[in-house]
Amino acid sequence: MTSIFNEAGDNVACTVVEVGPCVVTQVKTEETDGYNAVQLGFGEKKAKSTSNPMKGHFAKASTTPKLKVAEFRDSEITTPVGDAVTVADVFVEGDLVEVTGTSKGKGFQGVVKRHGFGGVGQATHGQHNRGRAPGSIGAASYPAKVFKGMKMAGRTGGKTVTTIGLEVVKIFAEKNLLLIKGAIPGHKGSFVIVKK
Repeated sequence: MTSIFNEAGDNVACTVVEVGPCVVTQVKTEETDGYNAVQLGFGEKKAKSTSNPMKGHFAKASTTPKLKVAEFRDSEITTPVGDAVTVADVFVEGDLVEVTGTSKGKGFQGVVKRHGFGGVGQATHGQHNRGRAPGSIGAASYPAKVFKGMKMAGRTGGKTVTTIGLEVVKIFAEKNLLLIKGAIPGHKGSFVIVKK
């Protein structure tokens, strides 16, 4: 993340995202696929690390293998297959976008960190080392089970998260960079999908 000053002189926290150039690898239509969509490929991948079906898919688009491929339904992009789409073709400053990515994984966590439980508090009435424990999780002989979805300890993070309503503050067209106001899901260097 970084920060810039806007016209009003306020310091705005931003995330820098590289969004291109992306190559159109396939155009789906209502007649052939049942829906309209544009498939974009980003980054470069070695041919030896690409499966044979994907090699054929990229060969149809007359392009080299790509690291990531994403599909955008009902997109405004009208670029033909094999041509590149740049940041200036899609976004303008002031656009509101949604960013989808994989959140940071935090491993196995207890209920206080994972779900915000309060713990025991003052640890009175004989509490010794149960301050961050979940407490009672089930009933007696009925229903004689723990219900699914109960808030308990477990793996935290590492899930697909979409953040909506983020503002594009600045565009660096020559480097295909977007400055997006606020934080986006994922660690540094991770792949995200930016939609208008």
